[in-house]
Amino acid sequence: MKYFKFLAIILLVNIACKQNNEVEKTNTKKPNVILVITDDQGYGDLGVHGNKVIKTPNVDAFYKESHHLTDFHVGPTCAPTRSGLMTGRYANSTGVWHTVGGWSLLRAEEKTIADMFTEAGYKTGAFGKWHMGDNYPFRAHDRGFQKTVMHYGGGVQQTPDYWNNDYFDDTYFVNGTPKKFKGYCTDVFFDEATKFIEESKEQPFFAYISTNAPHGPYNVPLEYYNLYKDLSDTVLADTQKRFYGMITNVDDNFGKLRKKLKDLNIADNTILIFMTDNGTSSGYYNKKGKVTGYNAGMRGTKGSEYEGGHRVPFFIHWKNGNISKAKDINLLTAQLDIMPTLAELCGIELPKDHRKINGESLVAALKGEQKENNRMLVTDSQRMNYPVKWKNSATMQNKWRLINGKELYDIGNDKGQKNDVAEQNPEKVAEMRAFYENWWKEVSVQFDEEIKIPVGIKTENPVTLTAHDAHSFKEDYPWNQIQIRNGNVGSGYWALDVKTAGEYEISLRRYPIESELLINANVPKVTPEDVPGLQWTIPEGKNLNFVKATIEIADIKQENKVLKTDKSSTFKVNLKSGITNLKASFFNNKNEENIAYYVYVNKL
Repeated sequence: MKYFKFLAIILLVNIACKQNNEVEKTNTKKPNVILVITDDQGYGDLGVHGNKVIKTPNVDAFYKESHHLTDFHVGPTCAPTRSGLMTGRYANSTGVWHTVGGWSLLRAEEKTIADMFTEAGYKTGAFGKWHMGDNYPFRAHDRGFQKTVMHYGGGVQQTPDYWNNDYFDDTYFVNGTPKKFKGYCTDVFFDEATKFIEESKEQPFFAYISTNAPHGPYNVPLEYYNLYKDLSDTVLADTQKRFYGMITNVDDNFGKLRKKLKDLNIADNTILIFMTDNGTSSGYYNKKGKVTGYNAGMRGTKGSEYEGGHRVPFFIHWKNGNISKAKDINLLTAQLDIMPTLAELCGIELPKDHRKINGESLVAALKGEQKENNRMLVTDSQRMNYPVKWKNSATMQNKWRLINGKELYDIGNDKGQKNDVAEQNPEKVAEMRAFYENWWKEVSVQFDEEIKIPVGIKTENPVTLTAHDAHSFKEDYPWNQIQIRNGNVGSGYWALDVKTAGEYEISLRRYPIESELLINANVPKVTPEDVPGLQWTIPEGKNLNFVKATIEIADIKQENKVLKTDKSSTFKVNLKSGITNLKASFFNNKNEENIAYYVYVNKL
């Protein structure tokens, strides 16, 4: 009996040790990180922020278990926000101050948050929208993400995206390779992220879920549109009903994600963030005094330098890190702060060879150890070929907002920015203008350095160039597939870096190669009857009657006739290595010029 009692004691001790080891393992494992960022959803597009119409029960519940950055700012548009988020640096410094035109490509020398996590031994995945380049070395899977499932361009159905994507049963790019998926875009991106999480749960992972919803066009499953369809047009315009439906679909997916984390028993040691990328695009209308939607009392929407253009929600939860109760943090913060904050929370280093960080770690604020700061920040909306000083800018400090270097608002007493108090506060204006001047000197250093797309490399050959990324002084970029079908006139050139000298084949197309369409094809329209849930009919592709194609590259100029049976017009050229520009054009029977919407550069 004594022997059996002894064995029982040994067994119990072993079980206890094993349990202690498991607890220790759980407690010492670095936290997982999931960052969910939606596209064009504003601060007021959540129930928890006072919107009485929108249905966001899952994010609202998450709010009750999270710390909230109540004065959190991003860029007024998509790509600049994302470059600041990824690098912890001001967008204008990274080369991303536009959403098209070759100025939405993240400079190759910039290091990303995915680089940071990869160097720390994390598994990394990105799902949805990238919007910082669709060629090497700008793509998400070139910038630290090990697994990617992405649409291309700044949104589904934009020019670089797979032809005829419409949010339903689309083809997306898996680490750069096209693959057909079944289902609605937001569902697909969350489902693919969930698969990645399940596969990676045994080691720390970073999942970046970047939905294209609720970006337009506002194509949405009918079941979500129908949640709002019967509301009076004095409450929501029809477009807003679709917009809200897309947000409720995101919310449902967010709820499923949280449930999956609990089912996998990893919820407690996962840092989960919900945020958006700029002010609302369609959540608030004020048309000739007719107001529909909700903007939380703020002035401005997407693209605006006023508060409603760049103040957005930011909620963070991490139970094991004691960030699991509703708590407001009222300090001035920005997307620039996310990289250094996550580095400190996870106990990892910033990426190697990173350039100067503009963001600050917010860990002390999350712990309640920092109650105030006196920092200044700048956000602006350039959206043009070359940045202009003071354009659409907001210089911020505490509750002060200096707009375009002229107007001053105290949003603590004037939330809607109606009363300009610049004349009453000349010293504050001078102080904030001086900060902006120094900021401009810092961010403008590389404004004259065009970002080059490399050709003649094994990593990507052939290289696909689209009108979305052409440099144009006329700002006439055919940036989406509706414009391609309509035959919008564009102009410009692509800035290239020829890495290997030799013979190249340059093919010009009206439609992308996957479409297999003739240059002068008539393309049928697609209606909501064909694809239920479309906001509007996708127009037919017009025959533009192109008769000639031309290229200009380095000191070479060539011309081809366009035949009725041509899908492409192809040129062969010998190129020297080095920097050059490529201009590629079609001409119609009236000798009117248009940019070639799609160009393929192949090193032979």
